Amino acid sequence: MSRKGQGLSEEGATFVRDGVVFDEDNPEWTEERVARLIPVEELPPDELALILKAFPKTKLRGPQKAPTKVPVSLRLSREVVDHYRATGDGWQTRIDDALKDLIRKAG
Repeated sequence: MSRKGQGLSEEGATFVRDGVVFDEDNPEWTEERVARLIPVEELPPDELALILKAFPKTKLRGPQKAPTKVPVSLRLSREVVDHYRATGDGWQTRIDDALKDLIRKAG
């Protein structure tokens, strides 16, 4: 079946499906392509070097240095949130630190 028969419009080497443009630089992510993906840590060193050179701001994350934090949904008073947000980036970490200090003090 042609791309047109699948509801796709062809425009040279590109095609559009559901408003998404696919071309050679932006191929469709099929289940087959996804199944072939590997973690960046498993790339051959020469390929990894090319990627890091092409994207110099990319940092590979190493192993977790501290115990992993647990994501939770927590309702706090507006006063607490406003106070910590006003301190800038890292405000959630400072709330975590304050709670850990309370635990230590409580013994």
